[in-house]
Amino acid sequence: MTRRLPWGAMARMTGRRALAAVPVLLAVTLAVFAVAEASPFDPVKAYAGTAGLTASQENLDQLRANLGVDRPLLTRWWEWLTAALTGDLGDSAVMRRPVAEVIGERLGWSVLLAVTAFLVAIALGTLLGVLAGRRRGGLTDRAVSSVAYTLEAAPAFWLGLLAIWFFALKLGALPAGGLTDTASDTVTPDQVARHLVLPALVLGISQLPWFFLYVRQGVGDALDEDPVRGARARGLRERTVLTGHALRSGMLPMLTLIGSRVPELITGALLVETVFSWPGIAAATVQAATSVDFPLLAALTVLATAAVLLGNLLSDLLYGLADPRVGFDG
Repeated sequence: MTRRLPWGAMARMTGRRALAAVPVLLAVTLAVFAVAEASPFDPVKAYAGTAGLTASQENLDQLRANLGVDRPLLTRWWEWLTAALTGDLGDSAVMRRPVAEVIGERLGWSVLLAVTAFLVAIALGTLLGVLAGRRRGGLTDRAVSSVAYTLEAAPAFWLGLLAIWFFALKLGALPAGGLTDTASDTVTPDQVARHLVLPALVLGISQLPWFFLYVRQGVGDALDEDPVRGARARGLRERTVLTGHALRSGMLPMLTLIGSRVPELITGALLVETVFSWPGIAAATVQAATSVDFPLLAALTVLATAAVLLGNLLSDLLYGLADPRVGFDG
């Protein structure tokens, strides 16, 4: 008999998490404005560019007043917050465009890269973890574990540069970066797919070691449990024992890893986007930070924080579905 999904309990958990996220997001936005206030970077000079080097102090003060950065910290934060609640995220001082427009044209590409890389990491990590965990200490386990520990210490940008050198420059098999071919003026699905391969693989491989190690440990421990030994004693095939018993128990620890890897995924995505010139939010984030662009910086930080909170919620929901003993009301 099929187990009914506990939609009500899942909705209650989601509601509780949404309420708990409100003070977190408020504190994060206030912290962004406070850190930007203490930053040595001058947003007025960043906005003026080279013209600010020869501008008079009177002109700089007038520009400061026009941008609103001469007002108190709490005043600027409250004005931004109340406007954001109505959907107005303000205008980016450094890009001279609405923040919603800047984020909107870049967010989709970042999500595409991050989701593809996450799926690569989960799929490869699970497959390799099962192969290594079924015979811990064997040749496959030692070889894959050694590679995983090496990748765990390798920065994502270094992996990206190495991938460009080998696959793009040496073999010429894949494009080195961007979204489309050099001579193309239009974005087509086949070009996007080809240009997505390298950055998605690099970002996914940078996240793979943790998924592999969790699955390997979980599957190995599950194979040593009494129910699995009993299944083997009853003469069940090894494949049935592995997929029907050990894999399910071994996957539970990995589900808790999904939420905790979101911050690392975001950080890695920013580095990978920069290396591969992927048109995501990386460039906007760097410009917002170095130019102290308050509206854009606050919006991007809230977006990253919301992604982390959603990742943790997804992890808990998946764990509750996989193991009914945990439940959703705790």
